[in-house]
Amino acid sequence: MRPAPTEAVQSGRALRFAHRLYALGPLVGLIALCIVGTLLNRDFATLDNMMNVLTRTSFIGIIAVGMTFVIISGGIDLSVGSMAALIAGSMIWLMNGLAAGIDGHTFAPLVILTLGIVFALVLGGLFGCAHGLLITKGRIEPFIVTLGTLGIFRAVLTWLADGGALTLDNSLSDLYGPVYYASLFGVPVPIWVFLVVAAGGALILNRTAFGRHVQAIGSNEQVARYAAIRVDTVKIVTYVLLGICVGVATVLYVPRLGSATPTTGLLWELEAIASVVVGGTALKGGEGRVIGTVIGAILLSVIANILNLTSIISVYLNAAVQGVVIIFVAFVQRGRR
Repeated sequence: MRPAPTEAVQSGRALRFAHRLYALGPLVGLIALCIVGTLLNRDFATLDNMMNVLTRTSFIGIIAVGMTFVIISGGIDLSVGSMAALIAGSMIWLMNGLAAGIDGHTFAPLVILTLGIVFALVLGGLFGCAHGLLITKGRIEPFIVTLGTLGIFRAVLTWLADGGALTLDNSLSDLYGPVYYASLFGVPVPIWVFLVVAAGGALILNRTAFGRHVQAIGSNEQVARYAAIRVDTVKIVTYVLLGICVGVATVLYVPRLGSATPTTGLLWELEAIASVVVGGTALKGGEGRVIGTVIGAILLSVIANILNLTSIISVYLNAAVQGVVIIFVAFVQRGRR
């Protein structure tokens, strides 16, 4: 005859069940929203609309994957929108300069495009590294560092564009266009890239020592130091990963409009953080899932899409809805670790 489970065992089972139920919350919310959207407007459930929602989700979703690592480690980055704007402007500025030629030497358009993409990724990594160094070696709070660079990045772009717009050369724009507009097996390229980045992020977070170290630092940084985890190095790498993710998102975004302005990437940081939080990552750090972030990003895009299709409230209030969602989820998470 099996002994009756102890009170501690029952309590543990109840906690695990509650945790799984909480983890399913974003998915349940997404399914419910899709049902509501379909009932409100038949166009919502069409394949074209779904592809459009996922394509627009890709940019924020890719950035949110990198943001997941930063928030789990106990950090934050408020500058990703401004960073994307500066990377886009710098990328266009470099490619236009190479297209015009240097000392009478011209470059093949494909070479220029390749150099521009590599430059964007490297620049994103360098910006992320700078954030990580200022936070870890400079002992400055992440909020302060990234709030400062938020203004710096956008101001530098405004200076580069002379207050206007940096527009990609037409010949390069035609070659670059398929990066955003082309499809593979009927699925737009940005969605494929989003899936690859999300899968890679989930693999790193759940299946590597680095991922476990990120979660340990977010749970208790002091204990992580006692456990011989190289806390500063791990934190720097999380910001570098986020910077590279911003670079990837920017590479996909530039061919959409072919230009960069001082308003490019505006409020992307709000959308990225909202995606991470809605996806179940604890704002206090120490716990989170990349798949939850992916669901959170799609959920927010679905909300915006429903507002566009139904006009329940003004589309100008999209950011307000996202702000309310962040506050609500933070309220639900209070005391959770």
